Amino acid sequence: MESKKRDIENIEDIKLIVNNFYDRIREDELLGPIFNGVIQDRWPEHLEKMYRFWQTVLLEQHTYYGSPFPPHAKLPVSKEHFDHWIGLFSETVDHYFQGEKADRAKWQGSRMAEMFQHKIDYYQSNNLKPLI
Repeated sequence: MESKKRDIENIEDIKLIVNNFYDRIREDELLGPIFNGVIQDRWPEHLEKMYRFWQTVLLEQHTYYGSPFPPHAKLPVSKEHFDHWIGLFSETVDHYFQGEKADRAKWQGSRMAEMFQHKIDYYQSNNLKPLI
């Protein structure tokens, strides 16, 4: 019988999700080349930013300041990439946690992926450059 998983409670839980998720991303055939190509040797900086983002969203400890969309605005991605991204993210959350905050993380991730996808599609379809 599987023991009940606990919910996301602290920054160490967020680091567990973020680190394992991005380990998967780096090795992923579809997403790895894009992320590795853009981030290159700045993975520690990227991971720190992701810790702060999710700490702000899930724990309501305001440590992230900035706008998450602009760094993604020019990525060569489509719905396929976003669907795959959210699948990996949800699987990672579900592997370690369950509960209200875990559900919130998956919902927020889906919401962001959908918003980013629509904005990127809009800019690409209209041959526009985002104001960054």
